[in-house]
Amino acid sequence: MAKSHGENGPRAPAAGGHLSGTRESLAPGPDAATADELSSLGSDSEANGFAERRIDKFGFIVGSQGAEGALEEVPLEVLRQRESKWLDMLNNWDKWMAKKHKKIRLRCQKGIPPSLRGRAWQYLSGGKVKLQQNPGKFDQAFWCLVQICEKYLPGYYSEKLEAIQLDGEILFSLLQKVSPVAHKHLSQQKIDPLLYMTEWFMCAFSRTLPWSSVLRVWDMFFCEGVKIIFRVGLVLLKHALGSPEKLKACQGQYETIERLRSLSPKIMQEAFLVQEVVELPVTERQIEREHLIQLRRWQDTRGELQCHSPPRLHGAKAILEAEPGPWPTLQPSPSIRLPPDAPLPGSKGKYKPPKQVQKEQRKQVKASGQRDKPPTPSQAKVAAAAGDACPPRDVPPKDLVHQDPQDSAPQDSAYHCSQESLTSQESEDTYL
Repeated sequence: MAKSHGENGPRAPAAGGHLSGTRESLAPGPDAATADELSSLGSDSEANGFAERRIDKFGFIVGSQGAEGALEEVPLEVLRQRESKWLDMLNNWDKWMAKKHKKIRLRCQKGIPPSLRGRAWQYLSGGKVKLQQNPGKFDQAFWCLVQICEKYLPGYYSEKLEAIQLDGEILFSLLQKVSPVAHKHLSQQKIDPLLYMTEWFMCAFSRTLPWSSVLRVWDMFFCEGVKIIFRVGLVLLKHALGSPEKLKACQGQYETIERLRSLSPKIMQEAFLVQEVVELPVTERQIEREHLIQLRRWQDTRGELQCHSPPRLHGAKAILEAEPGPWPTLQPSPSIRLPPDAPLPGSKGKYKPPKQVQKEQRKQVKASGQRDKPPTPSQAKVAAAAGDACPPRDVPPKDLVHQDPQDSAPQDSAYHCSQESLTSQESEDTYL
């Protein structure tokens, strides 16, 4: 049968069949991959090529999880409003992160619009800053992955998976507070957390949840950090093993692990899962406190960690504070010189100079008033007796009394020059 299908080629859709945005008629192909897929369908009609498989809004073929119900659809008007709000945030990202981070968190919990999700993840994770710091090196997706490995989940992919083992103990300890029934059952069955949480945490649930739920989880994960991963794991354990009725079919290790590997589609559904994750009271402080406890136990029983990874950062705000974006360079602006009596821009009332400046101004006014007075006979005699080439400052020569103030400027400068030269000469003679 497989050979005849390969010779005849792919079949056309059956009469009355159609191709739409959500349904597609699949036919077997000649390659081995198609044969393997057909062998897993489990139905004669499907194996003969007449089965219709549903495709979700992301382009993925809905398989065993197709029974989870309709995907959550956002009305078009609401979607456009969210896009407008996110565009405003992305265009003023530093201001929003500094002053309205809680609003960003709430909008991430509602879901980032699909048209802006890639750009928003870059801003949230700090991948955009990395790309600006390394122009021309790799693309945006690469730097987003770098941030996940180095900032959100440091040490997860190192040798011996020590960070994953430590977080497994943290998850199991938090489960005792969230769901004592599930914690007791896993303890009695002696099931190590690595048997069920390794794939969850290392892949951030991308291989466990439906794709629509993965995107919503990652929206919150990039904003709030690893606590979202812990919350999702706790929600799944609570609803899979958190009641005596659910434990009736899990009498041994094998049945329990199979239950965790084949979770109910209901608890993985987008709206239900996100609501449970948002309402679960597990904070960053609880995770860090439990991390210190488990780290001490590890050191007491196994010694020091061989992988010394940097501390993880809890979300976009912590990453932005640790790695701020490049600020624009300040450009030189022309300076403005104001008269001494002019008020400063933006100040109220008239400008009041300091006391020292007021004293200097009064001295200058007093000296200028004395210049205008004619010399007394005693001052004239003293000047004649001195015979100095440079007359005293307060006794102007006769030929300068009626000169314009502008013309007297060179004389004043010459007088100052002569005084400076005398002072320098005296200091030089003293030194010699």
